[in-house]
Amino acid sequence: MSNSTSFENCAIVACGTLTTELNHLKDQGFLNAEKILYTTPGRHEVPRELETQLIKQIAAAKEFASNIIVVYGGKFCYINVDNPYRTIDTIIEEQVSPGVKISRIQATHCMDMLASEEERKEVSGGEDIYWLTPGWIKYSEYVYQGWDIGMANENFPKHTGGAIVLDGTGYYDKLMEEDPEKILELSDWMGIPMDVHRVSMDRFESLLRDAIPS
Repeated sequence: MSNSTSFENCAIVACGTLTTELNHLKDQGFLNAEKILYTTPGRHEVPRELETQLIKQIAAAKEFASNIIVVYGGKFCYINVDNPYRTIDTIIEEQVSPGVKISRIQATHCMDMLASEEERKEVSGGEDIYWLTPGWIKYSEYVYQGWDIGMANENFPKHTGGAIVLDGTGYYDKLMEEDPEKILELSDWMGIPMDVHRVSMDRFESLLRDAIPS
């Protein structure tokens, strides 16, 4: 997909699990944002911390650009059990200030940014799949912070189709060559097999384009 849109005067605030994909797009010349700022990976497990970091990074992003794109899913990345009506979009709206526009990428979570629900259904073949992105492997110590083997046994084996990594950057193949133990150890801890589904970056590029504030 050609880069007919510029991200000049845009700053990006993203979940740290997406560093692989965003750095790839930057290296490819697609993403020429003024600045990319990250929150700690896996903060969906700690909503209060996610909110604090998101507010802090949006404030920092305002120093670099007047248009800010938040790369977080809308449905699953932030769940406030104490106040279900407080969503990630509520937090984002509260950070808008004079002369600053903020928008969020329109996806439910990072897996949805890389492969649509329809594509995931096709790949799953009707099986119950535990979907991952490279960042969930790369930063597994953050994503599964506080998890013990009991929580792993409770959550992963119900995904009878195993785990599938949606990879558009070649991270999985490179890791299999250089450090396959990291994948095998995570798979063993989960108690389910892990495989890869290679995706195009076209969907992620399109969603980022659509998120440029107008």
